[in-house]
Amino acid sequence: MGIFSRMTDIINSNINSMLDQAEDPEKMIRLIIQEMEDTLVEVRSSSARVLADRKAAARRLEQVRDEARNWEDKARLAVSKNREDLARAALQEKRAIEEEVAIVTAELEATDEHIAQLNDEVAKLQQKLTDARAKQKAMLMRSQTVESRIKVKRQMQRDALDNAFTRFEYFERRMDNLESQLESMDLGRDVAPDLATEIDALQEDAQINEELERLKAELHRPGDN
Repeated sequence: MGIFSRMTDIINSNINSMLDQAEDPEKMIRLIIQEMEDTLVEVRSSSARVLADRKAAARRLEQVRDEARNWEDKARLAVSKNREDLARAALQEKRAIEEEVAIVTAELEATDEHIAQLNDEVAKLQQKLTDARAKQKAMLMRSQTVESRIKVKRQMQRDALDNAFTRFEYFERRMDNLESQLESMDLGRDVAPDLATEIDALQEDAQINEELERLKAELHRPGDN
């Protein structure tokens, strides 16, 4: 593919559509920018050669115009000396030179049109490149924002888990304490208690069992998991 065909393809391309279809948009935008930068360098290099050719053509045009004027001066001199034959010959040379002037002038005009077209397309390519770089910057900022949000969310989830484990350990300690109280009440049971003490122990044992069951129920409640 020629450089100018490639440049036209880039200018007419829809970057948004290309990024939407890409599996890795960040990689795709980097490749697009690289392609644009390489093409821009090549186009500017070609433009420099065209400008050099234009200067050479302009110098050649000035030369042939001078030659045409010189032959006209010679023809005028020949006429003044009554040398019509020489005047005719000089005018024939002038005519041949004028044909070359027309050719060089046409070449120069075509070169000027080419340069104008190059300037227009380079400007469009530069704008495309600017847009692509802006999209790359926006994409990078968006990626960084998403990564930051993911980190925050993960930290929040870790904090929630830590809180859940802390609450779970708290309930375990409470139950351990209650169970220890129950076990301590069984100490010395080998000694026959009096009736009042035994009845008080039954009441306290029932209260502790009730509180223990309540804590177990709270621990296994759906909202506390």
